[in-house]
Amino acid sequence: MRDSIKVMVVDDEPLIRKAIKTELNERNESVPCQMNDDGEVTSRPIEVIDTFPGALPLLSALRDPNKPKPDYLLLDMELQGEPTGGIRVAEKVCRDFRNDNGFPIRIIILSGRFDNPAEAIPPEQRQQRMLEIGKVVFDALSHGASAFVSKNAAGGFSIENIVRAIACLERGERYYFNYPVMMTLTELAGNMVERYSILQPDFEVSDVERSVLLYEAAGCTAHEIAFNLDNPCENDKSIQDKQKELSRKMDIPNKSGARVAKAIQYGIITPSEVKFLKR
Repeated sequence: MRDSIKVMVVDDEPLIRKAIKTELNERNESVPCQMNDDGEVTSRPIEVIDTFPGALPLLSALRDPNKPKPDYLLLDMELQGEPTGGIRVAEKVCRDFRNDNGFPIRIIILSGRFDNPAEAIPPEQRQQRMLEIGKVVFDALSHGASAFVSKNAAGGFSIENIVRAIACLERGERYYFNYPVMMTLTELAGNMVERYSILQPDFEVSDVERSVLLYEAAGCTAHEIAFNLDNPCENDKSIQDKQKELSRKMDIPNKSGARVAKAIQYGIITPSEVKFLKR
């Protein structure tokens, strides 16, 4: 018999645990895997080997040397009464445990918070809601999650989406987001682009002024800026005049920190361009 893709499920809803286990095991779903040494694409069946209502019984099973370890963990985002309790569980699983072949256990997050966020909140709170959702996604990814499947939305939670997530990761792709999650992230990205694209400078900045801002961001004094520009026409006073003019153009106080922050906000300079001088 072919080696199965072993799955564990953690969700505090008994019906969800039972539905996932019954559906996946009775369907005997198989997904294509990466090529073998002969260049052939093989497939493996998905098998739910255990389900748990929370983190403690899961961790107890993972610590048991006599129990098989999963290749995938379907993990509810909301655990132990915390909206993002699953993230901490994901972090611990990724840090402390491996599957039976010694590879990391891949985490698929199940969550309902992506389901039509606009319908449940006033319009004036929508931007903040989208930012909160985006932060949850990035936090989960940074702590080991590889996929998100929405639990309740149309086209969201279904056995097919779980199978697609596993198939995607088995093909070697790094992440999987199903439709409601992807649309949420797409809107969030669009909002962020729109938010920052509003700040377009309506004035010109010369190459010399831009260099002044970069040196200023590196903590240089007017004297050091004039010296590093290596231009006989530049001196302490000329640099100070340029700094005042930049502040006037930006309509901000004549302060170094304000100029640098505004220049970054406008996209005139980027933090990666700043080169710090040796003292």
